Amino acid sequence: MSTTDAAAFWNDLYADRPAPADPQPNATLTETVAGLPPGTALDLGCGEGGDALWLARRGWQVTAVDVSAVAVGRLADLAASYGLAGRMAAERHDLRETFPGGAFDLVCAHYLHTPFDLDRAAVLRTAAHALRPGGRLLVVDHGSVAPWSWEQDARFPSPREVAAGIGLDAGTWPVERAAAPRRTATGPGGRTAEVTDHVLVIHRAR
Repeated sequence: MSTTDAAAFWNDLYADRPAPADPQPNATLTETVAGLPPGTALDLGCGEGGDALWLARRGWQVTAVDVSAVAVGRLADLAASYGLAGRMAAERHDLRETFPGGAFDLVCAHYLHTPFDLDRAAVLRTAAHALRPGGRLLVVDHGSVAPWSWEQDARFPSPREVAAGIGLDAGTWPVERAAAPRRTATGPGGRTAEVTDHVLVIHRAR
């Protein structure tokens, strides 16, 4: 499907729900980054911006990207309202066509799933090459689906399968973590369900 279709889908999704006043970060991000010194970060598919804002508040210089102009605009406004505009650039990219420039100490991609065609392996390979030596690529995927998800028939590859699909040289980009932790997810109307995440951390050694 076209770029226009994808942008319209995600714009409608974000426009149809109220923007959170203070979006929260994903727990896997906070656990992974807690011991790292601030540097440059790229948030792929930033959505409501909880991860990007959390990083910027802790001294990271963040580039946050999404296909939705609605999401990007809201995040830019939030960053400005919190005095973080100098630490964050919110950019619209369709990752099938463009990828943000620069070199990064951290690239994170949380739940970068879409009902539209996307060569995720190619995107994540590009992200790994955008890491500085010593940098990390954090990929968090759904490992199971909540009852309210639109992906009920999806099969989600394991972290090791994702790593194999990216096709990186293990000597330069070794896998630092491949895990499947469980958590309680909260959905529409406050519904909760136990779900599995697939967590992959790849470290650029050189």
